[in-house]
Amino acid sequence: MSMISMPTEADFARYAELAVKKGVNIQPGQQLEVRADISQAPLVRHVVKAAYAAGAKQVFVNWSDEETSKIRYFDAPADSFKEFPDWLKARFEQLAEEKTAFLSIVSDDPDALNGVESSRISDANRAAGQALAKWRQYVMSDNVSWSIVAGASEAWAEKVFPGREDAVAALWQAIFAATRMDQEDVVAAWDTHDQSLRSRAKLLTEKKYVKLHYSAPGTELTIGLPKKHVFLGGGGPNVDGIDFIANMPTEEVFTLADKDSVEGHVSSTKPLSYSGNLIDEFTLWFEGGKVVKAEAKKGQAALDELLNMDEGARRIGEVALVPDDSPISNSGLLFYNTLFDENASCHLALGRAYSTCLEGGPSMSQEELAANGANDSMTHVDFMIGSAEMNIDGEREDGTREAIMRDGNWVI
Repeated sequence: MSMISMPTEADFARYAELAVKKGVNIQPGQQLEVRADISQAPLVRHVVKAAYAAGAKQVFVNWSDEETSKIRYFDAPADSFKEFPDWLKARFEQLAEEKTAFLSIVSDDPDALNGVESSRISDANRAAGQALAKWRQYVMSDNVSWSIVAGASEAWAEKVFPGREDAVAALWQAIFAATRMDQEDVVAAWDTHDQSLRSRAKLLTEKKYVKLHYSAPGTELTIGLPKKHVFLGGGGPNVDGIDFIANMPTEEVFTLADKDSVEGHVSSTKPLSYSGNLIDEFTLWFEGGKVVKAEAKKGQAALDELLNMDEGARRIGEVALVPDDSPISNSGLLFYNTLFDENASCHLALGRAYSTCLEGGPSMSQEELAANGANDSMTHVDFMIGSAEMNIDGEREDGTREAIMRDGNWVI
């Protein structure tokens, strides 16, 4: 097999422009916050350049370093994980209030925190979750534009392509294929794809289903949908009417569950990389909307920490439909990264619901959202449940059912 070569500077420039113009869709005079690991410096520089070329007023780069983060998790005093700096909380909130756009470049090692005491990770997640609740509300109600893209790193590439000398280049190739970078006119390709997802979402919204029924090996689940639910897909406008695409790649149409109306059991079909640990082959049992039992063959402690984050972590916030016959699924690759794996498979998210999935949701108070069935939590974690054996029916108000998916693919 011939070696795959690394992306050129021109490839990075094109990818950066896609993230800036189609992802966050930066506007003249707007600020941009880029969050990335130092391993992604070559790409970040192109993003900064593309943002200023598009008229950005100021670009802030919030660097992280997986290695120093790991040292902290092993060596810092245990009580330090229960604190989150006030100045950092204020920084996030001020940026959001100023309508800054947020671009995250993910490149995490799926096994980065193997061996770290799970209580340290859960304390850190809880402290950050509480401190950033207001900022997360800005993001999840689309008060600001935001997007997530990926960059290949050595540790992540080694996980996806173990033992390959050209693993990093191979991962870049896979990332570019998933984001339609392999098409001649990448913007036109995204426009076509975006419209296709939006029209599918519109069709599902108009059906006004009251329940979704899932059936597959290891899964028999019924999810109630709120009366005012809306399906979304592809890009969409922020509260100021500026379109952006939150995930690149994206293959999903999604809505929210009625937080109290989930019954039955569901089994994962791909590993979940959660806070530097892998959770795999797990099943969740629901009663009255709440997880009452959870079993994992791998990562039970991490799964328990996730479910115990807060009251809402045991309930479903997001319901997403993805056909098995889609580019990422057809690649046959397991990315060990939610941004990609969730777009190869139907998935659910434990935790907070997107208020945009309710008619009038972004302007509702937390109490009104809850009254309309929306779940609240300081976490939002997607896990994959789809496969070529998944069947999904939609139930109408009169109790009749119709097929939405058969053998993992659309029939509607």
